Amino acid sequence: MTVTEAPALRRGDPGFRRISVGLLFAGFTTFALLYASQPLLPRLVEVFAISPGTASLSVSVTTGGLALAIVPASALSERWGRRPVMLWSLTAAVVLGLAAAVAPALWLLLVLRALEGAALAGLPAVGMAYLADEIDGGHLGGVMGLYIAGNSIGGFGGRIVVSAINDLTGSWRLALGGIAAVSAACLVVFWLVLPPSRRFTPGPVAASTLLAAARDHLADPVLRRLFAVALLLTGTFVCAYNFVAFRLLAPPFSLPDLVVGFVFVLYAVGTVTSSVAGRISGRWGSRTTVLAACGVAALGAVAMLAPVLALVVGGLALLTIGFFAGHAVASAWVGRRAEHARALASGMYLFSFYVGSSVGGTLGGVVFGAGGWSATVGFLVLLLAATVVVVVPLGREPAAPPAERRAPSVE
Repeated sequence: MTVTEAPALRRGDPGFRRISVGLLFAGFTTFALLYASQPLLPRLVEVFAISPGTASLSVSVTTGGLALAIVPASALSERWGRRPVMLWSLTAAVVLGLAAAVAPALWLLLVLRALEGAALAGLPAVGMAYLADEIDGGHLGGVMGLYIAGNSIGGFGGRIVVSAINDLTGSWRLALGGIAAVSAACLVVFWLVLPPSRRFTPGPVAASTLLAAARDHLADPVLRRLFAVALLLTGTFVCAYNFVAFRLLAPPFSLPDLVVGFVFVLYAVGTVTSSVAGRISGRWGSRTTVLAACGVAALGAVAMLAPVLALVVGGLALLTIGFFAGHAVASAWVGRRAEHARALASGMYLFSFYVGSSVGGTLGGVVFGAGGWSATVGFLVLLLAATVVVVVPLGREPAAPPAERRAPSVE
């Protein structure tokens, strides 16, 4: 990797707004496609005559594919460039999303969704690195926030679009095809507005250097625990959103699909929660903030047991707040802890994040199928309790990895 002497962009400079808008649309597309099948799980159960756990694989294989591809995609961007990897990743994901909508069999739907997840890995792996390359440090926070906002808007906006199409047409195929078409339009905007890298020149990266840095991160007990936090918290979050639809569609609520789809608007609280949690952690400390976030999420999970719609929705809101607060603080903690090869450390954290999504969603489906909603809530609380067990010892760890464990930088 070579960084040129071109000045970093500041607000008002030519190209600054184009980067902001381009990454906003890319963030929307990524999360809209990634979780597109989540509101359709009850429909897939009905159409294919399968269990909720099997239906949840349509989400789990996608996040699993992303998890497996995220570190390789990051390495490819070092060799081929940031913008080309992002552009081709989104293009492939849109094509695979359209293909999934016409898959004639469940097995092919799952294969296409897994490939779609692998294609999408280029955005989370590369987007933040592109911004860090191109934007002045004093203005990076605002642009990064807009990119994350695009993720959040895609997360709930995509689900609402899918739910609405499914409810109005009764066709899961049209719902998946519709969100893929919306994503294609966002891809065109991204392609037109995002400028090529000015401050980054692709170059070869030795595999031995990457492996040495990865071994170094895994040797650090604090980073290992933070990776576990990502896995457990995301497993909790995805499991809750995978199966809350079944709870709301069934008696005593019996809500229509479209109304259930709007529950995903709660995802939007993540944008606000993440920034607030960062400020709180500055006063309370990171460990205390993550522990408090787990407590809030657990309270929300328990509230969802009540046969009262307001408590189910309110509980889901609390669980969402707890998840985003814990995730925001833990991911920032990784960046502070990794004094070298930070991009790789972030990629490893995201790998754990999406593995947690796959494993938590799949195991949650098994639990839901075996014991219903009450057992699922118990599973959520168990995951949060495990997170607390992982986090509590963190305060006793040294402030930084010992110097003798540091590997060569790949940044």
